[in-house]
Amino acid sequence: MHPDNAPTRPSPGGSEEQPRQVRRILKLFRPYRSRLAVVGVLVGAASLVSVATPFMLKETLDVAIPEGRTGLLSLLALGMILSAVLTSIFGVLQTLISTTVGQRVMHDLRTAVYDRLQRMSLAFFTRTRTGEVQSRIANDIGGMQATVTSTATSLVSNATSVVATIVAMIALDWRLTVVSLLLLPVFVWISRRVGNERKKITTQRQKQMAAMAATVTESLSVSGILLGRTMGRSDSLTQAFSDESERLVDLEVRANMAGRWRMAVITIVMAAMPAVIYWTAGLALQTGGPDVSIGTIVAFVSLQQGLFRPAVSLLGTGVQIQASLALFQRIFEYLDLPIDITERENPVHLDTIKGEVRLEKVEFGYDNNDGKGAAILDGIDITVPAGGSLAVVGPTGAGKSTLGHLVPRLYDVTGGRVTLDGIDVRDLDFDTLARAVGVVSQETYLFHATVADNLRFAKPDATDEELHAAAKAAQIHEHIAGLPDGYDTVVGERGHRFSGGEKQRLAIARTILRDPPVLILDEATSALDTRTEAAVQDAIDALSANRTTLTIAHRLSTVRGADQIVVLDSGSVAERGTHEELLEKDGRYAALVRRDAQLEPTS
Repeated sequence: MHPDNAPTRPSPGGSEEQPRQVRRILKLFRPYRSRLAVVGVLVGAASLVSVATPFMLKETLDVAIPEGRTGLLSLLALGMILSAVLTSIFGVLQTLISTTVGQRVMHDLRTAVYDRLQRMSLAFFTRTRTGEVQSRIANDIGGMQATVTSTATSLVSNATSVVATIVAMIALDWRLTVVSLLLLPVFVWISRRVGNERKKITTQRQKQMAAMAATVTESLSVSGILLGRTMGRSDSLTQAFSDESERLVDLEVRANMAGRWRMAVITIVMAAMPAVIYWTAGLALQTGGPDVSIGTIVAFVSLQQGLFRPAVSLLGTGVQIQASLALFQRIFEYLDLPIDITERENPVHLDTIKGEVRLEKVEFGYDNNDGKGAAILDGIDITVPAGGSLAVVGPTGAGKSTLGHLVPRLYDVTGGRVTLDGIDVRDLDFDTLARAVGVVSQETYLFHATVADNLRFAKPDATDEELHAAAKAAQIHEHIAGLPDGYDTVVGERGHRFSGGEKQRLAIARTILRDPPVLILDEATSALDTRTEAAVQDAIDALSANRTTLTIAHRLSTVRGADQIVVLDSGSVAERGTHEELLEKDGRYAALVRRDAQLEPTS
């Protein structure tokens, strides 16, 4: 239904990229190397103990039973029982430690990706679907759980078991060992082919899961449900989701069946090897070949069967690791995204902020991923003194909202500079900017939490009295107090339990609690009806008092009292002055005023 439009980087050649990627994965485990060393010791001990059992079996069959040595027989039987007990204990301990390490690595990855995304510029989120971002964190990292929790330990454990078993088999009879291992290189080659096949399918599957997650996020949000119901598209949305799910079914089946027949052949051949050993040993005895004792043959077959499980598991683990590389690649793509909004090495921190804002020869254009972008703002020169008010008006697409986004550094200028109290905002630390600039936009965002929690997002340590004072200033306190649960009322997904005007006043109360010296009002009342706009405007007037205020407005009734009004047209300043001065010029601003007058409802 929708393309997977998250930014990705072209994958370098597989022969060079894969070893680098494996090294990067191993680096994730570096902080836990002491625990992994303990796992290695446990794995080695378990392998040695398990390999000892066939040798005790050989002694039992060749010496203890034929010679009637009851004491030796009892010791050997006790040794085999003890071997099983120790192997189980070591297995439980290594599973506990490796699972803990694996979960810590997944935690580190989730946190690293989330932190990276928190530091991305607004431009990233305007071109990336929310469901895609969520899928990377949930599905991709979640899909790596088996790899980082058990696969690494399984790899070490099975490799150690295979090596120890082969050494023991050679010690018993090197000729039978050669017969047993003839096909091993072929098995390794087959498993690598299967692994590459599953890696490709896994990449497609994860992209499809991301597309489906994006569809769910968009269509099952409150806004999506409202749109679907009112447009009569519920059935078509369900069908679209069904199509997405159907494609995922096909990919899941392909992922699970990739190479199954080839791996089944390997399993059959390895399961048949004991019969081959019996046949080889019997044939050798009949043809006058080297004498092999019954105990040696039984012990060898026991070792070979012990080799069978870790060898097949090792081949399967290799296939799983190959598939997991696709997941790691998707996560590393996000971790490698360039962060274009960063702090300087030694940023300026301001304890006291007056609030003077200047835009000096400001230019801005959106990056089109090729280093070029159409100019949105060109040569903007504006000064707003501390405590002053500026209104920015103009037609849709003139660059008004973009201008407002430059002050809090949601975007960085591509030319010129924006200053706060004479300091380039790019030189300020993020804490200073966050304290200095508050934004109230047309689209109010509220978390699915209580009213109090939403307000305290601006000031986590705010007292109840401070919440009430901010709400009173925003003219929303009486409404909140009248609710059954008061400030403990859950606002609902995106605040849909409240009207547009109520949500806007909650946003204003939240900003009042933050108490920024510079305020950006971005079309804060444009989506409201005239009566609600008047009530919200009163709250905005209370918020704007004694603050530097930049008002971006479509309705001119909200900006007439501004100290300075700037009219933007095609990214440039077309006019500037007070309301009265601009009316006298009878230019673009006067035309906008006449347009508003014609659109005003008549009573």
